[in-house]
Amino acid sequence: MKVDVTTPEGSPVTSQDATQPVGSALRIAPAFIATTADVPLGVSTAVTALYVADAGRYVIKSVTNTAVRDDVELNYPTVAKVGMQAIVQTAAPRCIFLTLDDEADPLARWLSVSELTTSQGRLLPPALAADVVRRGAGEARMQVIELLYGSAALAGQPPAKLIQTELGVPHRTASSWIIAARAAGRLRGMNYNAGRPAGG
Repeated sequence: MKVDVTTPEGSPVTSQDATQPVGSALRIAPAFIATTADVPLGVSTAVTALYVADAGRYVIKSVTNTAVRDDVELNYPTVAKVGMQAIVQTAAPRCIFLTLDDEADPLARWLSVSELTTSQGRLLPPALAADVVRRGAGEARMQVIELLYGSAALAGQPPAKLIQTELGVPHRTASSWIIAARAAGRLRGMNYNAGRPAGG
């Protein structure tokens, strides 16, 4: 799915827009507009999402659907096929930032999660993932868990599943690492509720 992501003012989202701290190391854009066109459906959709601290994730605040072909009527059956949550899940990684430098350095380079994602769709290079699993409970592991948890939870996706996939660990291990990261204060402002519908 191709999604254009902008600030509410219409500018492309950059690290300068990531003014909301979450966790201990992530910064996010507090709001964004994601726009996409479903060509087969004949509908263009713009979703406005806002970070809500109590929810610990981006929450959809408005949706605008536009028919892009004369033969399309915007009725309930048509609009119901638009995957609003999928649009947010695709857009959010472009609004979540972290730095590999010292955060206090004004010249620190902040990267979006989408910039970190490899061509294989992974956030972590396999060697780094293997190293994090091998090393034991340390700062590097906590940083990785925070990054992976935040990347998933803020977009409304299951964090444990992403941690399992990225690190090649069982669900029980992913869950215990999430608990440890939360106890260490690494996951403040991020939440995932498993009962939330995934389809939007």
